[in-house]
Amino acid sequence: MHIGDGAIIGTNAIVASDIPPYSIAVGNPARVIRQRFDDETIVLLERLQWWNKPIEEIDALMPILTTPDIENMKSAITEYLKNL
Repeated sequence: MHIGDGAIIGTNAIVASDIPPYSIAVGNPARVIRQRFDDETIVLLERLQWWNKPIEEIDALMPILTTPDIENMKSAITEYLKNL
């Protein structure tokens, strides 16, 4: 059993199977009720793996990762990944 990166598991949920990345799962047994983002955004966030970066890079990425403008976030992450 694997819980994907960025997944949200509801309170008192019992996880008995794989939960995909950036999804929301609730219940007993836990079932996915929706994704947090569209497929393209999920792929970009998984490629970025911000949680594995040094704190200085995470601090620099915070404005990108916390923007409410998802299209802008996707563009900024794509540009960041090109420069690695």
